[in-house]
Amino acid sequence: MTRPDHSSQSQTLERTRAERPRLWRVLLLNDDYTPMEFVVEVLMGHFHKSAPEAEVIMLAVHHKGQGVAGSYTRDVAETKVSQVTAEARAAGYPLRLVAEPEGSDA
Repeated sequence: MTRPDHSSQSQTLERTRAERPRLWRVLLLNDDYTPMEFVVEVLMGHFHKSAPEAEVIMLAVHHKGQGVAGSYTRDVAETKVSQVTAEARAAGYPLRLVAEPEGSDA
């Protein structure tokens, strides 16, 4: 029985650098009906903001029309948008959230 000769073969291991996934911003959009307290609760509960951070973001939403709740991978951002939207509708509020790629000028 003969054995194959492996001495002439070489193996090259190729290293690939894993790229970080693109992050998406979750934006809260202003409306005239959702109470500020509800927005603060959402920011603290779903986005793990402290009370002072949540207050600053809520005021940005109120005065500038939108505020950034956080940056996440696309699937996490879309899940947060869906969960918060469902909670707002269940509470009877029209709060709107959107997810957009970071770096876009939307």
